[in-house]
Amino acid sequence: MTTPPCETYYHTLDNGIRIVYQHTDSPVAYVGLMVGAGTRDEDPDTNGMAHYIEHCVFKGTRDLTAGAIINKVEDVGGDINAYTTKEDTTFYAATLTNHIGRITSLLKQMVFLPTFPKKETDKEMGVILDEIESYNDSPSELIYDDFENIVFDQHSLSMPILGTRKTLRHINSQKALDFMSRCYNTDNIVYFCRTEAPWHTVLHIARRYLDDIPERRRCFKRQAPQPMKAGAFEYRRHTHQIHVMLGGRAYPLTHPMQMPFYLLHNILGGSSLSSMLNLNLRERHGLVYTIESNYTPLSDTGYWSIYYAAEKEHIEQCNQLVEQTLRQLRDNPIPDSRLRKYKQRLRGQMAIAAQNQENNALAMAKNMLYFNHAPLWTETFERIEQTTARQLQDLANELLCPANTTYLYYL
Repeated sequence: MTTPPCETYYHTLDNGIRIVYQHTDSPVAYVGLMVGAGTRDEDPDTNGMAHYIEHCVFKGTRDLTAGAIINKVEDVGGDINAYTTKEDTTFYAATLTNHIGRITSLLKQMVFLPTFPKKETDKEMGVILDEIESYNDSPSELIYDDFENIVFDQHSLSMPILGTRKTLRHINSQKALDFMSRCYNTDNIVYFCRTEAPWHTVLHIARRYLDDIPERRRCFKRQAPQPMKAGAFEYRRHTHQIHVMLGGRAYPLTHPMQMPFYLLHNILGGSSLSSMLNLNLRERHGLVYTIESNYTPLSDTGYWSIYYAAEKEHIEQCNQLVEQTLRQLRDNPIPDSRLRKYKQRLRGQMAIAAQNQENNALAMAKNMLYFNHAPLWTETFERIEQTTARQLQDLANELLCPANTTYLYYL
């Protein structure tokens, strides 16, 4: 039995775990478990718990030691990884197709049967603390945490993913198991696989290893953050340059204008050297090395941001140029000829990104987790293609406006 290229299949096990599969022609398979549990599900006094669990499930399970976990993957030439976000935690591996069952068995042990052996987790806590210090030494990364703390003030989304030295002192193995019992719910877990193996083989593997996981439905509901108040904040970080981030609230993942707003930010300050902000501040005036615009949609909210760093004497001019660029988007619709070029540019970027099988697998899993559907990039771009210049201007006036803009300065 063969499966047509790029075809997507879905199945839900009786315990609620969802399965999503896409066929590829590569002999390398990407297989994993994405769990709808992240930083926003933590208590303030144990902030960093989701990230701690991501690290420490590698340190031992009911049947495997830390060394055995690594050997299970590396003995067959595979590579295993994990990451934590504000809303989800993902464990996945790259492996040759004939080892999918081996990896699925391992992921089951890690996600559903961890033991958190104290000797190993104590050592890993030191690694996490070093990670926090490394992060604190990078103002271009730390400023995102501080900005989110402002934008989502007093909400769990404001907490840093890594936690802090203070909150990590309150974390232990039992609390980790309690968090997993509350948040690792089978109706918020996706098993994903992109492989050349046929769908019926992957479905058989998923059933073999995951069917016996006890059903555990989520019994709490996430609360959306309150509306944001715009303002300006200065943090003393003693950096050589002044680092600046500005932005505000934006649409959630499920909003019908989410993809048009993504296009707008690609035009404003995406990865292209011809983005409006890069042309204005770097190419024309030589004021910054890096300037970028980001849009981060979440399940029930989101935010947009612009980041740059410059010498103190240039900050006022940089701010004026950024505000001028935003005002241009608000006051004038993008000419149709230019909009066609912007769309063509984004289409090319998306097509190139679609060649990365790892990114495709993770995007597929995230779409399944939040939309119960995993469209191909071409389907997603069709929604972008329908966006008009008037819609982009309306979005700029609604979201890229002074009433929805907060400034954060690292001095």
